[in-house]
Amino acid sequence: MLIALIARDKPGALQTRLDTREAHVAYLKETGVVSQAGPLLDEAGVMIGSLVILDVADMAAARDWAENDPYAKAGLFAGVELIAWKKVI
Repeated sequence: MLIALIARDKPGALQTRLDTREAHVAYLKETGVVSQAGPLLDEAGVMIGSLVILDVADMAAARDWAENDPYAKAGLFAGVELIAWKKVI
């Protein structure tokens, strides 16, 4: 099951993102369920959130993955959405 994780950073949290980025990227690679991932950017190119496509068994597995993301544990996000996604292209 493909799940799109869309997360928006808390205002003014760029330093939290930068401080936690190495652990977050390691988590993306080590968990083996990330199909695609990258930061959301504002008009100036500053990172303001995340988009991660997870390939997991079910929504519960996606929630578990999201809760254990180092970014989430650091309190970076103002909100996180998990949405079932269908790849077309």
